[in-house]
Amino acid sequence: MQELALLLLTALANAPRHGYAIAQEVKAITDGRVVPRTGALYGALDRLLADGLIRVEREEVVDGRARRTFALTPAGRDRLAAEAERMAATASEARRRLGIGGAVQPT
Repeated sequence: MQELALLLLTALANAPRHGYAIAQEVKAITDGRVVPRTGALYGALDRLLADGLIRVEREEVVDGRARRTFALTPAGRDRLAAEAERMAATASEARRRLGIGGAVQPT
């Protein structure tokens, strides 16, 4: 899974959000390391919609502009959980091989 898709799913894990709020949440999650550009953000959201990992919870017009609020689907929640487990296992193995965090280095 690409990093931006993972970050978008993570941003939606605890609450539905509209595009700008998702971008701000991604920025917060990454301590400012990732600030998605509008085109990349909506392109990734469209792919996640097509894959059934998120859904449009509501659409409204705010200040004359359409605004969609997105939410995780059950499939999106499952995919995010699986990806988090995969990443945790990889990080654990990296720490073990580096001898970090009390892990014993192989001889």
